[in-house]
Order: sequence, then C-alpha cells, then structure tokens
Amino acid sequence: MSGEQGAFDGDAFFAALDAARTTRRLNWKVVAKQAGVSASTLTRMAQGRRPDIDTFSALCRWAGVNADDYIRPSVGASGQEGPEALARISTYLRSDANLSDEAAAALDQIVKAAYVSLRNSKGQE
Repeated sequence: MSGEQGAFDGDAFFAALDAARTTRRLNWKVVAKQAGVSASTLTRMAQGRRPDIDTFSALCRWAGVNADDYIRPSVGASGQEGPEALARISTYLRSDANLSDEAAAALDQIVKAAYVSLRNSKGQE
C-alpha cells in the first residue's frame, strides 16, 4: 500500500467468507475445521470482531481471497473504489466456472443495475 494507511473492512471479509462457505455448501463448524481456526473465532467475527493476523491469513487461504482486497483507503481518499469494485465483480462473475456465460452476463447486469440504483450521490456519474 506504499505507506498509505488504511482500515480493515471486516464486514466485506466476513461476507466473502460466507459466500465461499455457501458456494461450498458448508456449515461454519466445517469451515473452522478446514481453515484451522476455532469456531468461536468465526462467531466473534460474525458479531463484528476482527480476526488476529494468523486467523486472517488462514481464512484468506481457505477462501482463496486476496488479503489486500479488505484494506480500505483512509478517510479523505479519492472516491474511485466503486467503479473499480464493479469492474472486479464483473470479472469474477464472468470467470466463475460454476456459471454459464449467459448466467454470468445476467448476474453482471443485475449487479450493475443495483449499483447504479443504490450508489451514493457523492459518486461520480
């Protein structure tokens, strides 16, 4: 992050874990066992607590996510995250082997429509 301070986005990280869990059709107890973390840690995370660095690392590995994706720019940073996030979502949907090309395109359109409808008025057009 080249010296720039940021904040951990625990909500986004937990949502990613939940998405991976749901996709794999697992319960949280199995997730804990597979990732090598305690089930109580996952419960605390569901309540908004932050994981320690070892737990964070283990869960990133388990879910196959990039840790850097959960560090958000400090307050006052440019408002460019939204469009970049939307582009990443589109890329991820279209590369998902569990979705047909048509299904990925349909989900992409749904996400884009929801984004446009719900984005903060501070966002750029």
